[in-house]
Amino acid sequence: MSRFSYLKHTKFYQEGFKEGEELAEKKIKLKMAARLLNYEITVEDVAEIMELEIEQVRQIASQKQ
Repeated sequence: MSRFSYLKHTKFYQEGFKEGEELAEKKIKLKMAARLLNYEITVEDVAEIMELEIEQVRQIASQKQ
């Protein structure tokens, strides 16, 4: 056991780890949304499928044009 292993049990570490996971999940959702737009799925449907805000998907769609 490393001398810093106790840090994994601190609130600071746990919150930071959770934020990192959420950020990674959001990045994946945005990438998948961009791919779905290639298949002529509507912005609204992509937002619903990926559980994103419609405005986020509209931004992705506008960048693809």
